[in-house]
Amino acid sequence: MTTGENVVRIEAEALHRLADRIAGPMAAEFARALELILACAGRVVVTGMGKSGLIGRKLAATFASTGTPALYLHPAEALHGDLGMVMRGDLVLALSASGETAEILELLPTIKRLGVPLISLTGDCLAPANGHPASSLAQAAEVALDCSIDKEACALGLAPTASTTTMLALGDALAVELSERRGFRAEDFADLHPGGKLGKRLARVSQLMHSGDSVPRVTPQTKMGDVILEMSRKGLGIAAVTEGERLVGVLSDGDLRRLLEHHGKDLLDLTAGECMTKNPRTIAADGFAAAALDLMEQKKITSLMVVGAGNELLGVLHLHDLWGMQLV
Repeated sequence: MTTGENVVRIEAEALHRLADRIAGPMAAEFARALELILACAGRVVVTGMGKSGLIGRKLAATFASTGTPALYLHPAEALHGDLGMVMRGDLVLALSASGETAEILELLPTIKRLGVPLISLTGDCLAPANGHPASSLAQAAEVALDCSIDKEACALGLAPTASTTTMLALGDALAVELSERRGFRAEDFADLHPGGKLGKRLARVSQLMHSGDSVPRVTPQTKMGDVILEMSRKGLGIAAVTEGERLVGVLSDGDLRRLLEHHGKDLLDLTAGECMTKNPRTIAADGFAAAALDLMEQKKITSLMVVGAGNELLGVLHLHDLWGMQLV
């Protein structure tokens, strides 16, 4: 077995043991931690020193991006003024593999004075068989969650490896279950991730669609000659057929080609209502751009009509608009 393989296997085994604890002996504490966080009127203040602090930063970001307001507080900076970030109504989630991190223990009097609930993630929260007491942090916490391990994956048994992996997974387990309990939706996630590739995938149709005068629009009574002119002027390869504001059909470039083959020059004597495709594919303005792309690919179309309540026409989304977002 290579060193790399061994590291991964040790960490994987630590995660298996953690999962067993969550399902068994730690189930009540895990549930209590969830209830405390759900009842928190303020923010989850995550704190940790060293490698635990790095995990804490990630967990604070995960909580915040999945519907649980959170921030990271560096314990050493807290001792020099940043402790003012903790307010009544908040909750502190403290990470320490040993449960004896001095900088965190020095915060405990203020946390208790403020009446702020404390949840600890430590590797030494239960008294072992030899009678050695649980860590100071675990004893001070309302809920002490056990992220203990049999051994680190480091050959020297010193560098935080399996311990930080377990701590990260336990925090993620809290964050994800909280998200589900809060009814956090994909739409909520999109609102918190406007940038980067993920933000593009979660962009709203309303952000990309053509609206107002840029939408090719005709009535059912419009002669096909005028329909062709409207489509040419607007350059989207499609025209919406509306009665008032309500969408009743569409005409596309493909429809025109098929109609010309069937009717020839007599097509110009027909109306949009006689030639249109009824019940066209539509999408809501608050739908995701990625969902629109999927629908276009499934139905082999290049445009979607965007509608509101009562089939009111709001705009048109074209495949080219999605190309601009690098979704295609």
